[in-house]
Amino acid sequence: MGRAARYVRSGVRLTVLTISLVWSFAPVISGLLRDWHTNDNYSVGQLVPLAAIYLLWQERRRLTPLPMQPSYWGALLIVVAQALLGIGLIYLLESAERYALVLAIAGVVLFVWGRHVFHQLRWILLFLFLMVPLPGRIHNLISGPLQDLSTLGAVAALELAGVTVAREGHVMLLNDRVPVNVAEACSGLRMLTAFIVVAAVMAYVIDRPRWQKAVLLFSSVPVAIICNLLRLVATALLFLVTSSQTAERFFHDFAGWTMMPAAILMLLGELWIMSRLVLPADDGRASRPRVSAQCTVR
Repeated sequence: MGRAARYVRSGVRLTVLTISLVWSFAPVISGLLRDWHTNDNYSVGQLVPLAAIYLLWQERRRLTPLPMQPSYWGALLIVVAQALLGIGLIYLLESAERYALVLAIAGVVLFVWGRHVFHQLRWILLFLFLMVPLPGRIHNLISGPLQDLSTLGAVAALELAGVTVAREGHVMLLNDRVPVNVAEACSGLRMLTAFIVVAAVMAYVIDRPRWQKAVLLFSSVPVAIICNLLRLVATALLFLVTSSQTAERFFHDFAGWTMMPAAILMLLGELWIMSRLVLPADDGRASRPRVSAQCTVR
């Protein structure tokens, strides 16, 4: 069978499976769209599919020479995804339904294009899980400690800046007159989810050793915490010198836009530091002693 015929058959399979999955996962997709537009903590999820398409385009030259051998393991993966979707519907587990969607996409790739293409795209498929909001229990486990950490960090930083701070729960009283509430929206979860997505894309596209990619990805967590702390401290200081409306506008608008470039600069700084720590590879020619051919007559 010629390559053109294989492309046609793959296109037919992909079209049929895509229509089927869109039909079966239509409520899940609409729920994701709703959460992306109403829940600020996970609004970055709507950028994940677009970023995945961009990464897929970047891989096009590596994908072209790969053999396309459809694998029926992909069909099994699609069946598992449908079973997970059913479990989510029966037991009202919304996160299970959404993770089933990503699993079904992976199954389509494996079934239509085979294991070689699936292996090449495995990190992009894994990246798609970032478009799914965290399950409620995990969200609560992360959001609460983040809120506590943000409050404690802001109190420490403000006291270092010479501001008198009295803390009660998540409310800070500045100089005994200005109350500032560190609400759940100020916990930094939105910034954390956004920075993880950005760091994941950067780690994929850069040409660095795997350990550096891993460091870059995991460091997005402390970078997000630091950036959110800077935003909280700047907002609290504005509460002292300006009106509350100005400070809140700064927190939600200006500071929100400036933190992303600041985080990217921090991640680029990490890459620069790691590049300075690693010595360039030696090809061995400089250290190899020269051996001259000599005839010794005895």
